Amino acid sequence: MEQPLTQKKTEEASDKNIRNHDARLLNNKTAGIPRVLSFSSGKGGVGKTNTVVNVALALRKLGYRVMILDADLGLANIDVILGLTPNYTMSNVFSGEAGLRDVLIRGPGGILVLPAGSGTTELINLGEGEKLFLLNEMEELEKDIDIMLIDNAAGISENVMYFNIAAQQRVVVVTPEPTSITDAYALIKVMANKYKVNSFSILINLAKDSEDARRVFAKLTSAIDRFLGTIAIDYLGFIPKDDVVPMAICRQKAVLEAYPDSMASKSFAKLAVNLLNPKGREYSDGNIKFFWRHILKA
Repeated sequence: MEQPLTQKKTEEASDKNIRNHDARLLNNKTAGIPRVLSFSSGKGGVGKTNTVVNVALALRKLGYRVMILDADLGLANIDVILGLTPNYTMSNVFSGEAGLRDVLIRGPGGILVLPAGSGTTELINLGEGEKLFLLNEMEELEKDIDIMLIDNAAGISENVMYFNIAAQQRVVVVTPEPTSITDAYALIKVMANKYKVNSFSILINLAKDSEDARRVFAKLTSAIDRFLGTIAIDYLGFIPKDDVVPMAICRQKAVLEAYPDSMASKSFAKLAVNLLNPKGREYSDGNIKFFWRHILKA
């Protein structure tokens, strides 16, 4: 029996989208330029780390080789959320106890996690020999990944600024809570005024629905437009408040892994695609080599 015309057109459009995605994936991999995306928030408790974990898994499902850098100093918990037990951290690399590949641990779906831990602070104070050693290690590592996601600490510490400046795309996670909106604005203000960073992507987490998310985005961008001037703000979308998310966290699993058909999981999958298509904006910086050279510059 012949398919209805509408169904046939829908399937043809879906096939075209898949072919386009496969072509982009091939181009990205053959280009050999891994991307670096930094995730930050003005305050804690907005679901940033959980977002990073699920975005990583969603990108992995699309065929990308993904690494997470856990840069949340003092409260690093990517390994806890995923039920992983790291044998080493970056501190062990700097002390000579382990190599960079020894530090990496493999998570669900084959995502890689670099549990930087408290050793991340030492990145700023390395000697020249140590910097060269680490750059060589990183350049070897970049052959194995297409995308690196950075899970920053909440707030506006110096380390948060460092990682954001060096990243290609900066994602700010915001919730409908007034304090989250206010603190996200404060983060963007410091980045713009002090460090001359003028482009950000906004993700609304824990929204009731699309209208609620758009309201939060409008409130944030209104303040930015009024007080900060010409800053490029992209709306990445929203992740709905979903009861299965805390259930997955309690099970120490990504929600995409534990509840793949949930509203939250479908939203994370959509977010991953949005991150791969940054509204036509071309980024000249932010590959892995640039990132580490910026972090480790003298």
